[in-house]
Amino acid sequence: MKTTRWVYWKQIFRSKFQASCLKAKLEENWRGGYELPPWVEIKKLAEEKYIVRYTYDE
Repeated sequence: MKTTRWVYWKQIFRSKFQASCLKAKLEENWRGGYELPPWVEIKKLAEEKYIVRYTYDE
């Protein structure tokens, strides 16, 4: 059974809006291609900071 691997974006965002813009961009890039789209999530860190992560399948 394959396990889902998460890739974390290297930047930490100060607002959820900034993180959601990156999330939309990542989802859009895969929609036009031939690959399966990744799951993209926004995770909240302490002190109102957010990080974006997406799946990576080999």
